[in-house]
Amino acid sequence: MRYLPHTKADIARMLKVIGVEKVSDLFNVIPAALRCNGCLELPSALSEPEILDRLFELGAQNRAPTRGSGHLVFIGAGIYRHYVPAAVDALSLRGEFATAYTPYQPELSQGTLTAIFEFQTMVCELYGTEFANASMYDGASAAAEAMLMSRRLTRRRKALVLRSVHPEYIEVCQTYAAGLDEQDDTVHPVAVGDDGMVDLAALKAALDDDVACVIAQTPNFYGLVEDLAPIAATTHDAGALLVGVNTETVALGLLEPPAAMGADIVVGDGTGLCSQPTLGGPGVGLFGACGKKALRAMPGRLVGETVDTAGRPGYVLTLSTREQHIRRDKATSNICTNHGLYALRFAIHLSLLGPSGLARLAQLNLDKASYAREQLVALDGFEERFGGPTFNEFAIRVPGGDAQRIVDLASERGVTPGVSLGRFDPALADTLLVAVSEVHPKQDIDKLVSLLGELGNEMRSA
Repeated sequence: MRYLPHTKADIARMLKVIGVEKVSDLFNVIPAALRCNGCLELPSALSEPEILDRLFELGAQNRAPTRGSGHLVFIGAGIYRHYVPAAVDALSLRGEFATAYTPYQPELSQGTLTAIFEFQTMVCELYGTEFANASMYDGASAAAEAMLMSRRLTRRRKALVLRSVHPEYIEVCQTYAAGLDEQDDTVHPVAVGDDGMVDLAALKAALDDDVACVIAQTPNFYGLVEDLAPIAATTHDAGALLVGVNTETVALGLLEPPAAMGADIVVGDGTGLCSQPTLGGPGVGLFGACGKKALRAMPGRLVGETVDTAGRPGYVLTLSTREQHIRRDKATSNICTNHGLYALRFAIHLSLLGPSGLARLAQLNLDKASYAREQLVALDGFEERFGGPTFNEFAIRVPGGDAQRIVDLASERGVTPGVSLGRFDPALADTLLVAVSEVHPKQDIDKLVSLLGELGNEMRSA
């Protein structure tokens, strides 16, 4: 793509059209006190070795669970640590793949298009859906796009979101909805029971003829495995669609696909199988759905399979007129350069695992988390917050009633034990959300249990 700078005449002509005299007038909406005057006070230039030294110095401040760091992390809450094989890096960073750009020219991009097609196929197998798109930005934006898709399909306005859905997913849905309607009830959270799972009576009471969809998550934000079937039945009786959310792909190695339990649209996040968790950075959202009507209402790109004039299989972007190639306000979505490289990494990892490998990985996660939960609830003052079935994450009530204090003290001693749910709900300030996966050997789990036992004693005696 060429860069053609504007001439002074070009700039003058554009300013005249929009009715201002100079470029600086465009920034008058920014208070003068907030505008930068003069040059930025930047440090002097560094040589390459000096830059590396500075970056390593900054990186040393991270409390990251890298090999040899000695710091243990048991955080999940939507993004989960898994071992990513070296082959994922080796293949995804090849020059043929290492780009985030859309393969608009199929004659030059058969490799990338084939990989995306296989990614879509894998998502369909995981979710039980009839079709899937070429990925979304992340799980939260996928959930919000599912809400918009439901509105298009049903011609209804509201979305009911169970409180057991990840709170940040709910916030993203509310952000998307803010620009849609003047009413502030477009996204309506529905309370769950004391057991942390769906309250069907409360859901039924909230449903009306203006509800486009119900959004439910399994395993939910509290780590509990929800049965989507009764939620689907209640939702469909009201003429709405069920959006199933899954933030832990590995769980699907053991659990029934969400669409098989009645979900019409299924979304999730596959970042844990692509890379280690980071503060910011890319992710990969998964999106699948069922029904021919839903196909044209689906956001994002779709890669389809065809044959060329020689009878050979070929892959192209299909049904692309529903996307940003038409008028922006008429498009189903406006996803442009996205996280396709992470979708590739996701597909490579799943290909290496295979169905049986994914099932074994899921069983390993379940076994390790079960061991950790049993050991923790055996400690004085610790107990399960909810009693339902879990996968690799669970909520524990801590002694002293201050889970964040436990997190802070443990982190200072080399273990980040999880996430305080009080960060999301003050009523759960005494609850710690702990995630355990295949990357945690028994000795690490035992260290977690021992440290929390010590801290529990300190909290009770304080």
